[in-house]
Amino acid sequence: MHSRIVVTAGEGAGIGPELCYYLATCTWPQQLVVIADKAMLQARLELCAQAPTRRKDYGTLALTLHDYDPADRSPAPVGTLIVLDVKAAQPPQPGRLDARNAPYVLNCLKRAHQGLMQDEFAALVTGPISKEIIDSPTLHFTGHTEYLQQLCGVKRVVMLLGCPQMKVALATTHLPLKEVSSALTPELLYEVITILHHDLEEKFGIVKPLICVAGLNPHAGENGHLGTEELTTIIPTLQQLRAAGYNVQGPLPADTMFSPQNLKQAAAFLCMYHDQGLPVLKFANFASGYNTTLGLPYIRTSVDHGTALSLAGSGAAAPTSLICAVKLAADMADKRQRYAAAHAGE
Repeated sequence: MHSRIVVTAGEGAGIGPELCYYLATCTWPQQLVVIADKAMLQARLELCAQAPTRRKDYGTLALTLHDYDPADRSPAPVGTLIVLDVKAAQPPQPGRLDARNAPYVLNCLKRAHQGLMQDEFAALVTGPISKEIIDSPTLHFTGHTEYLQQLCGVKRVVMLLGCPQMKVALATTHLPLKEVSSALTPELLYEVITILHHDLEEKFGIVKPLICVAGLNPHAGENGHLGTEELTTIIPTLQQLRAAGYNVQGPLPADTMFSPQNLKQAAAFLCMYHDQGLPVLKFANFASGYNTTLGLPYIRTSVDHGTALSLAGSGAAAPTSLICAVKLAADMADKRQRYAAAHAGE
């Protein structure tokens, strides 16, 4: 039986809808299903195909939008895009955010979540959204990751970003620096690392993954001279994890952690805060970056860029990150299926 991957096109005013064009130019062994307003998607694809600013490869293939049929799992042929139609409140205009369409963006995510929980889909790929119009006194939205965590009812999730050279997970995500130290508790670190280890095995197929863990302070604290978080929190937690059989290394100074030797050996790097590791990853390979959320009961990957409102409707946006995210989701779904088969008797 063919598996399905669901793709949410994201904010209708951004570049997400037009990037879906490129999904139909590739051959996929899985069925890809795009959740979006079908009329908006058709109009956007036509607009971009005619735009003088479009990429040379945009619009060279005539597309057919095919209505989603839950009973048919066949992969779409090249030139066909399967669409699960969710109506927007107002016709989205490229480059113009409209708060009236905020519920539409969430409805697309909810429909994807429902299908994932019922094994209708094997994985989710999310297009870029704008928190600016979704976060409101009535919707209370802080981001894809937190929203899916809430829908799934799980205590902890882990943000992992990657590229061909490395995988970087975060102990804390979007926090002001002054709040990071107090947020780093032994409980948090233990939960983050066990989730990371589990999903590296289950969703990436890495046996006994080595996780390199950064310290919080310069030089990993220099035995307390440059900060005590390593002594009070990070080192005791890593000792506890090693005693439980986890392959963790650290805490390592962040300025030397991404050495060529560690890049060869480590399955993933765990950084204590957002800007400790992500500049390294994005410098190494911004174009092919991806984002995935670990700890959910299903696979979720994402593009590693925003809505790019200034490019919307131009056909000039590059599809590299979206294609990487879809390929990753497909590979993770396959690895997860193999993992489940190998551990069926446990």
